[in-house]
Amino acid sequence: MKARVKWAEARTFVGTSGTGHNIVLGPSHGGGGTPGPSPMELMLLGAAGCSAYDVVSILEKSRQNFQDVQVEVDADRADTDPKVFTRIHMHFIIKGRGVSDDKVERAISLSVDKYCSASAMLAATATVTHDFEVIEAE
Repeated sequence: MKARVKWAEARTFVGTSGTGHNIVLGPSHGGGGTPGPSPMELMLLGAAGCSAYDVVSILEKSRQNFQDVQVEVDADRADTDPKVFTRIHMHFIIKGRGVSDDKVERAISLSVDKYCSASAMLAATATVTHDFEVIEAE
């Protein structure tokens, strides 16, 4: 896997993935708006995206009738450099008809504890926890 980050201006960078996708990166602090997510925000998005991908795949295989999967992430960082993540909590919201709590719990546990490499890497410095809610669709 390869990637490249190129400085654009001031504290703005453009990242290009090995598959050719671009994303603008910006600082997470300072005044005014930012041109894009910070690298640390991208790490949280990566962990949430990795787990969401797994959960969708596992729920599909277990034939659950879901319509939406969301992951809300809340995290804390160390006060001193390198300011690694120390706590990450993922809240999964699954919407569907007749979705089994047991199957959702199993899918999330498999993702966070076994399959999601992003969560596994972040767990080296952070306590990673999760919970979920299932919303019955009309």
